[in-house]
Amino acid sequence: MRQLFDRQAGVLVMVERSTLEAVASDDADALSALPDWQRTEIDLARAILDDEARDGGRFIDPPDKFEFHEYRQMERFIGTIETAEIADQLWRAIKRKGAFRHFKDTLHRLGLAERWYAFRERAMLEFVRAWAEENGVTVVDELRQPPG
Repeated sequence: MRQLFDRQAGVLVMVERSTLEAVASDDADALSALPDWQRTEIDLARAILDDEARDGGRFIDPPDKFEFHEYRQMERFIGTIETAEIADQLWRAIKRKGAFRHFKDTLHRLGLAERWYAFRERAMLEFVRAWAEENGVTVVDELRQPPG
């Protein structure tokens, strides 16, 4: 499966690699074997391949999960902790094998989980906004509505 961001539509699109390969090689047998519901995927594959051939930039790779650097965010979060003893416990948690699990366990034990998740959410939003700006993508912030 290949995921791309479609700048024209403003959405993330997915297309099977086998469909892309069939379209690229103009494999009529493979394309005719696809079910009717997958016909729009053929059109999407053609648009992606045409865009790549023209260097058009309509379809771009979205950031992958490793670009966010969650470990670095944990380090930044620890830097916001005012109490040296608490910060030290968090530092020790991330220096051990299984750092992510130990970090989260320590956060919960110290009552800091909500603070971490809010920090991480802000950092993720900053990351997405920076990626969007770098790639000429408009970000529309949606207000979160409380349940009920």
